[in-house]
This record gives sequence, C-alpha cells and structure tokens, in this order.
Amino acid sequence: MVTTKIDMNHNRIRSAEALDEVAVALFPGNRTHQRTFLAIFVELKWSENQFLPSLAFIAEKHSVSQRTMETVRAKMRRLGIIDHVSRFNKRHGYREGWVFSNRFLRSLIRLSELLPKLRTQKPGVQEKRDRDLFRYV
Repeated sequence: MVTTKIDMNHNRIRSAEALDEVAVALFPGNRTHQRTFLAIFVELKWSENQFLPSLAFIAEKHSVSQRTMETVRAKMRRLGIIDHVSRFNKRHGYREGWVFSNRFLRSLIRLSELLPKLRTQKPGVQEKRDRDLFRYV
C-alpha cells in the first residue's frame, strides 16, 4: 500500500514559496521521491494542454526506476494532485492520459472551512457526539 504521509508543519507550509519546498512537505525524508514528484509535476505543467498520454518517458528521461515512478504516481493520484483520464472522456478529446486534478485543492479548502465551524458549534447534540468519540479511542 502506498503511504500518503505528508509533513503538515504550519511553519513549513507558511514559508513555502517554491515547488521544491512543496515536494519536501509531500514526500518528507525521501529525496528520490521528491525528485520524481518534481519531474512529473514539471513535465505535466509544461506539456501541451497540461496533458500527458503516458508517464513512462519521464522515468527514462530523468533516470528514475519504474518502481519509484509508480510509487510517486500512486501517491500523487491518491492525494488528488493528478488524475488519470480515460479514453471515453470527451473533455480531453477521447484521449487516455494524465492531467492535474483539483481534488487536493478542494479538500484543503474544505478542511479550512470545516475546522473553524467545528470549533464554534453551539453545545447540544454535537457535544454528546464529541464526548462519545472518546469512548472509541
């Protein structure tokens, strides 16, 4: 199973200004995975219409093993950074390949909206539910 461990240190995220700093946060402690993430991200970013029919050439071009490529690709997909498009997708011209996804961004926005809401909820039914959570931990 692919691990989705990321370093959500608020200081690191606040001070991040470049793609390599994002790679360190998403793939902490593994320079090979960071380098592979950068290769996939940059190749996809600068491809025509931000669409790549395959990621295989990236492994060859950047001297990355196929296993590392698949591990990083799977983590990026699980996090919602990239997505696979089937050949039945009209929006991408019925071509199969890889594109950027907005799922990761939408998830972070949802989390940023949810946490303040949960902090300020009025006592009542939710208080009982919150206290019941401790029974199962």
